[in-house]
Amino acid sequence: MTIVLGFEGSANKIGVGIIQDGKVLSNPRRTYITPPGQGFLPSDTARHHRSCILDVLHEALELAQIQPKDIDCVAYTKGPGMGAPLVSVAIVARTVAQLWNKPLLGVNHCIGHIEMGRLITGAENPTVLYVIAYSERRYRIFGETIDIAVGNCLDRFARVLKIPNDPSPGYNIEQMAKKGKKFVELPYTVKGMDVSFSGILSYIEDMAHKMLSSGESTPEDLCFSLQVQDR
Repeated sequence: MTIVLGFEGSANKIGVGIIQDGKVLSNPRRTYITPPGQGFLPSDTARHHRSCILDVLHEALELAQIQPKDIDCVAYTKGPGMGAPLVSVAIVARTVAQLWNKPLLGVNHCIGHIEMGRLITGAENPTVLYVIAYSERRYRIFGETIDIAVGNCLDRFARVLKIPNDPSPGYNIEQMAKKGKKFVELPYTVKGMDVSFSGILSYIEDMAHKMLSSGESTPEDLCFSLQVQDR
């Protein structure tokens, strides 16, 4: 039975997971938290990951109740993501693979998300947000963003509204959206199967203070409107 140790550190969360033939044996994480309204700089995020990655690795092994000799392969997030955190984690993954004499596998961040969803849901031929379809053991891209990723859009949207990033901006936006009652049209562009999210950010950055101070909209209304239009 194949056991894979995986390192993920493409943004403000560092995680080490151990998988055995599709079964999650352990998945401890640490999140770099900044004050509401502030983003996380690549250099500071990388420093956070370096400070705790070995502790997370030890925790993953203890929770899974396995030894390094039991590991068959070491995997890590190759990209896309924030450069400095990715490099920091990749160095640790490569070092561990060399010390334990294990093969090293770089994983595409986006494909990793898709495969995680397929594992949890049991979906065989999913179509997902990116937009990518999986068929006959191959991925086919139908459309993509032409400027920023939807995750980056959520992070920056949260920053403008001073929404905390603990446990994550996307989760907090979703919870606030459940309380929204008014739909506010936010501009974004669709070109064929490709989309652009930068218009939403530009509009929020220019108009958020005015709409909130005048009572025209609440933060919950804006979160609701963002979710509706992103979907």
